[in-house]
Amino acid sequence: MTASRQGRHAPESGPDAATGEGAHADAVAPPARPVRQLFAASVGNAVEWYDWYTYTFLATYIASQIFPKSAANSLVPLLSTFAVFAVGFFMRPVGGLLMGAVADRSGRRAALTVTILLMGGSSLLVGLTPTYAAAGVLAPVILVVARLLQGLSVGGEFAASTTFLVESAGPGRRGLFSSFQYVSTTIGQLVASGVAALLVANLTSATMDSWGWRVPFVLGALLSLVGFWVRRGARETRSEEQAKAPRPGLFEALRRHPRQSLLICGITAGGTLAYYTWTSYLPTYAELNAGVDKADALLAGTLSLTFFAVLQPLTGLVSDRFGRKPLLLMFGIGFAVLSVPLLRALDDSFVTLLLVQCAGMILLSGFTAISAAVNAETFPARVRAAGIGFPYSLTVALFGGTAPYIGTLFKDMGHAGLFPVYVAVLCLISSAVYLRLPETAHRPLER
Repeated sequence: MTASRQGRHAPESGPDAATGEGAHADAVAPPARPVRQLFAASVGNAVEWYDWYTYTFLATYIASQIFPKSAANSLVPLLSTFAVFAVGFFMRPVGGLLMGAVADRSGRRAALTVTILLMGGSSLLVGLTPTYAAAGVLAPVILVVARLLQGLSVGGEFAASTTFLVESAGPGRRGLFSSFQYVSTTIGQLVASGVAALLVANLTSATMDSWGWRVPFVLGALLSLVGFWVRRGARETRSEEQAKAPRPGLFEALRRHPRQSLLICGITAGGTLAYYTWTSYLPTYAELNAGVDKADALLAGTLSLTFFAVLQPLTGLVSDRFGRKPLLLMFGIGFAVLSVPLLRALDDSFVTLLLVQCAGMILLSGFTAISAAVNAETFPARVRAAGIGFPYSLTVALFGGTAPYIGTLFKDMGHAGLFPVYVAVLCLISSAVYLRLPETAHRPLER
């Protein structure tokens, strides 16, 4: 239960204006050995996102092998591949709800071990998917099933790991710990991009089409076992008080905290679209719209992701000192103003693509480094994981997961220039939400 329902008094500066409930001071200290806690969360999260993003970087190879070709339109297989990418996102809200409930009922560590095993199994299934030539329609069916399982895993991963990281932080360090959500996500994405680039550079096109694209997925399944082993040594962050309390219902967060759920959606909408556009889809966008060479696009993505990873903890520290709200506004307004000129500046130059990606990464860090902290500071401990997991993952599915498909569809319809406008408008809408947010950086976190 929350502090107000237990008859406790929150300090005058402590009531959480975002949740409308009193948040008692940190009655339970965060777990000891914070570095080990960070390592356990980060290693597993990096493996999860390596598996998830490998699909994006190898989309063109998957398209040519798993989906039938169309004589009328060469973009049909790629559109089908990105449609499956989007379908996987729509399992993320289910994963956020179910695994979030596991985290709230049985502990954060239990949920984290389940999600990484699920991701390893689904990654292996992608790697073993037969080609359309060998299995016909069964090939895309298997791919869809594997992607649905990956979506379930990733949705649960964010809910549990966000809660775990922020609850592991000491006083005045929630922003820093929060930033490791995207540090590890970016490392996973960086490794996926690097492995893809290495394979493309060293294997022939025929070999990549034949079996080379499968190697990263099998590798991901093996890495998941390593992540599982590391996470088993982590310490639980759910307090003993919460563990002994009556178990929350599956939909309790939505039923009792509808305003907070909508707030998470508004916070996330612009951020997730900008994130997936800049970190996942931009290499393909540059190939389709600016004629950038495929190998150059992958290399630019890898270098910009390295830069992005370095930015995260620095931005998290800034938020701990100066607050979350200024950084969110920097991100939202910056993207609303600059998305169109940045994306229209792309040409067939590797240097231009790299500069555009890095410029976007600077602005994007204002959202990514602190989103985990902002989300965790919005919900009470009793339903924190499920409360974050469902609305966040639903918003990501609606706006982040569809970004590659919508961008490619605009290109197919002959209106590629509308996609940057779409990004700018959604970031402007989220900026309006950021303006009304209370500042939560220096308030105690209910445990």
